[in-house]
Amino acid sequence: MKQLCTLLLLTVSVMTSCTRSEQIPEQIQSFNLSDIRLLDSDFRHAQEMDMRYILGIDPDRLLAPYLKEAGLTPKADNYTNWENTGLDGHVGGHYLSALSYMYASTGNDEIKRRLDYFISELKRCADADGNGYISGVPEGKQIWKEISEGDIRAESFGLNNRWVPLYNIHKIYAGLRDAYLVYGSKDAGEMFIGLTEWMYKLTEGLTDAQIQQMLNSEHGGLNEVFADAAQISGDMRYLELAKRFSHRKVLDPLLEGKDCLTGMHANTQIPKVIGYKRIADIEGNQEWDKAAGFFWETVVENRSITIGGNSVCEHFHPSDDFSSMLESEQGPETCNTYNMLRLTKMLFETSGDSRYMDYYERALYNHILSSVNPVQGGFVYFTPMRSGHYRVYSQPQTSFWCCVGSGMENHAKYGEMIYSHSGSDILYVNLFIPSVLNWGKTVIEQKNRFPDEEVTTITVNPGRSAEFTIRIRIPEWTEGKTEIAINGEQTEGNMKNGYFGITRKWRKGDRIDVRLPMSLRAVSLPDKSSNWSFMYGPVVLAAETGKEDMLGMYADDSRNGHIAAGRKIGLDDMPVIIGSPEKVLENISKVEGKSLTFKMEGLAPEKFNGMTLVPFSRVHECRYMVYWKVVSEQEWKRR
Repeated sequence: MKQLCTLLLLTVSVMTSCTRSEQIPEQIQSFNLSDIRLLDSDFRHAQEMDMRYILGIDPDRLLAPYLKEAGLTPKADNYTNWENTGLDGHVGGHYLSALSYMYASTGNDEIKRRLDYFISELKRCADADGNGYISGVPEGKQIWKEISEGDIRAESFGLNNRWVPLYNIHKIYAGLRDAYLVYGSKDAGEMFIGLTEWMYKLTEGLTDAQIQQMLNSEHGGLNEVFADAAQISGDMRYLELAKRFSHRKVLDPLLEGKDCLTGMHANTQIPKVIGYKRIADIEGNQEWDKAAGFFWETVVENRSITIGGNSVCEHFHPSDDFSSMLESEQGPETCNTYNMLRLTKMLFETSGDSRYMDYYERALYNHILSSVNPVQGGFVYFTPMRSGHYRVYSQPQTSFWCCVGSGMENHAKYGEMIYSHSGSDILYVNLFIPSVLNWGKTVIEQKNRFPDEEVTTITVNPGRSAEFTIRIRIPEWTEGKTEIAINGEQTEGNMKNGYFGITRKWRKGDRIDVRLPMSLRAVSLPDKSSNWSFMYGPVVLAAETGKEDMLGMYADDSRNGHIAAGRKIGLDDMPVIIGSPEKVLENISKVEGKSLTFKMEGLAPEKFNGMTLVPFSRVHECRYMVYWKVVSEQEWKRR
């Protein structure tokens, strides 16, 4: 098997070059995370908190399910919570991905040591089985035997009376892939291809109908990783496997441009669509590419709230009725946005359209950045939009939810979309996060206090004078009023797809100053109800409402410890804005001397007048409000 896998890995350049002409071409390429380093900002702080969290986890406890399944003796007991109640091993795959991202982003020696150790222990497991199989799924071998024989009993969150084993095994697929592609581990690459070959053989005797039946159970993005295996190995059998594992129940309506998402479990669907897009890119399938784009449009434009998140109680609610979102303590799930950003990245790379980056920025600054506690550490599962409610934070030794796994990844890869390039002569500046980029012999340094200040400075240091183009995204929230100067002089350029392009012969020390004028905006929900949130530039503003009765704010290891189960304050006890939607901004004024701080008036009851608004990502360990209902004076009097 090892020799086979090595051969497959060696054929990648030959096979992929043969299929290149069939692919949907990349317009824009991303940089390796190792090319970028974050400078001081909220994002680097979040990255540091993530690293501390990752290093606080005992790898042997995450490895225990894999050793057990391989017939080896674990060095420690499983972690508790989801890791010993049926989803054993799923965080291990995320952990491997997170380690890979974090090492690429920081070069930290301890992260590398952990990564090498984790891969070596997984290899012990793979070698013990000898057929490519590696997994922490409890009683996995029995499950897979049943499936190979056509005994398939699928439910939304179960398969053959076990907790989503396909979803579980997808995480180690993704972890091994990332350890190969991001970290460069040959062993991880061989295990990834070996595990794909195992699944190919396991299911080759099943009919397409049987596989579609199996896919009624949550299965993560298996179609994506099988497509990745085809791209890495050059073995197009795996692309066919990816297509067989593409759930037609979701794909077919998307191909017809139909939104049938209401009532569906949200994060079950998003990874499937990432897979459709991945397959489309490899084989040049324009219809599947269009279907993925339609899904994105539907979710972003019709089903997402101002922070960029979606879903309530993990499911898509009706697109014309967001009332459940405003009432539930189980608001947008972080995993959903993690996956929406992955899909957004893919769509941007093959289109170059800045609207994808507009969404990416909004979701990154508001949902993802807000999902890590900046003081104690810990990740958030649900972000309630219920006024006066609060979030729950994970703890390294007790909490092993899906959003802990994706959370460890989120804050390790902030650098991935700050910059992009097209060949060696076009550089894209997508995000305004302080950072240093090494682009061949050219060093790009971006410094700012954005969004606290509306200016970013980009310094260009080519190895020697060179002509190329820098394209700077003009965010939709600037309303086209961006000012750009080079070495202190206003410059002209050309606009294309939302980017301002500057072509010149760049010299060491050339400085680009970009002014990004921010203004206060009121944003309603997609259902057009009279509920409004407020944004300043890219940031969503929120208000603290109290700190009482926040039961379980730091999660224990109970099955539902990720839900903020404390007292729900009555929505009638929350403030409303008296007036009309057209004049709602007249009630908000900037607080002088304090960046990104605003005061609200015109509220009822009057005791709430003077509420302070600050960026949502900086509101933690408290109850809060993001949406305010606007009512007329007459409506208020009738209450």
